[in-house]
Amino acid sequence: MADIEQFNWRAHYEKRIAAVDAFVVLWATAGALIVRFGTVQSESVISKAGVPDLFVAVILAASWWLMLSVWGSRDSRILGYGHEEYKRVVGASVWFFGLIAIVSYTFQFETARGYVGIALPAGLLSLILARFLVRQLLQVERRLGRSSARVLIIGGASSAEHLARSLTLHPMAGYLPVATYLPGTAAGTTVSSDLGLTNLGRSTDAESIARTIEAFRPDAVALSGGVQLPPQTIRALGWALADLDVRMIMAPALTDVAGPRIHTQPVAGLPLIHVSTPNLAPRQRFVKRVFDLAGAAALLIMLAPVLLVLALVVRTDSPGPALFKQDRVGAHGAKFKMLKFRSMVVDAESRLGDLRARNQGNGILFKMQNDPRVTRVGRFIRRYSLDELPQLLNVLNGSMSLVGPRPPLPSEVEKYEAHVHRRLLVRPGLTGLWQVSGRSLLSWEDSVRLDLYYVENWSLAGDFLVLLRTIRAVFRRTGAY
Repeated sequence: MADIEQFNWRAHYEKRIAAVDAFVVLWATAGALIVRFGTVQSESVISKAGVPDLFVAVILAASWWLMLSVWGSRDSRILGYGHEEYKRVVGASVWFFGLIAIVSYTFQFETARGYVGIALPAGLLSLILARFLVRQLLQVERRLGRSSARVLIIGGASSAEHLARSLTLHPMAGYLPVATYLPGTAAGTTVSSDLGLTNLGRSTDAESIARTIEAFRPDAVALSGGVQLPPQTIRALGWALADLDVRMIMAPALTDVAGPRIHTQPVAGLPLIHVSTPNLAPRQRFVKRVFDLAGAAALLIMLAPVLLVLALVVRTDSPGPALFKQDRVGAHGAKFKMLKFRSMVVDAESRLGDLRARNQGNGILFKMQNDPRVTRVGRFIRRYSLDELPQLLNVLNGSMSLVGPRPPLPSEVEKYEAHVHRRLLVRPGLTGLWQVSGRSLLSWEDSVRLDLYYVENWSLAGDFLVLLRTIRAVFRRTGAY
């Protein structure tokens, strides 16, 4: 019974999402009808053409629901991880209401602009929130080892081990390595024992591999980069997997490269993968800057009372100014003064040398969980990252961005290896991937990897999701000290 439930988790989850979508879009369209025209008992629900607006609302809800399906927003391959699911929800909704506008204009239908103006934002925000809540339930299930695809990994020992570790480190993606198949390797070759993966075989012919897969019955088979199989064998294996209804996943030897940089081009039956150069185009830089300006200005206006209170509390708690200015290195190596609420005593910099031996950071970065230089109020505002709020002024003046790599100290940049300098290709951020992934608990290598991933795979949707994850990270306080 457990195996059947495991095998059908995709269908169960897609049905769950479909039901949630139906409820949300019906609520949004019916709610917009009531807000715009009054209750269903009101005479205003009858349009000038004699067609009940309530009937129109139901038709719109059904059409919107179908559009979400046609757009692939319920595809199990994108559900529960990453931001592609949200992008498809937004795309389907915007295109749907765009089509309504075009049809209404073409055929001169009396569609109420106010009604559409309420239904679209209300429904879109509700859909995203509902998808987020359902995703949290899915992630709980995946932490318990359920609702994940059981993956058999085929490849060389080193590449199979790398793929297995990568999938194991990201269980929320929904791929659970359960075994390996190492074609063409010597007897006794296995992946590291700490992964707990049994090797099922070493044969290189498609029939033997297919028989093993049929007996093991995984949900998916992943071929890691550099697998020792000729193209004809891989093609035959693909046919066999299609007959067995087992998904086939190709994992090329590309590290930290996201979808926007990858483009496929079929040439003579070969799917050539093009990887674009990881540099922000002028148009992307302009969009990011506009996003930063609008976001920072809005946050400063909303948080102005909080900033004033924090400044007063910091001043009265210990001698010294409310703001602390520190030299940091920004885009392309330019230095700037980063602003923070002062969380330490005024002579903290001069006392740093005496504490170096007690560093609990990751080598390059100095961190102490119980730093004696931190004031009483400073400990509180650090716990909730409130000391970072003045950096919104840095965002306004262009020295920082809302989202980006961590702003490094000049002394840290001096210790950088050559490839780490790529972190400086964009403005540093008030928040970023490393902040929402563990902060001080991360190793230096993981911090660099996350920052470089951000630099090379930037997207506006990614920035928006990092900001949403920042709210959760602040309240969870993981790695904040």
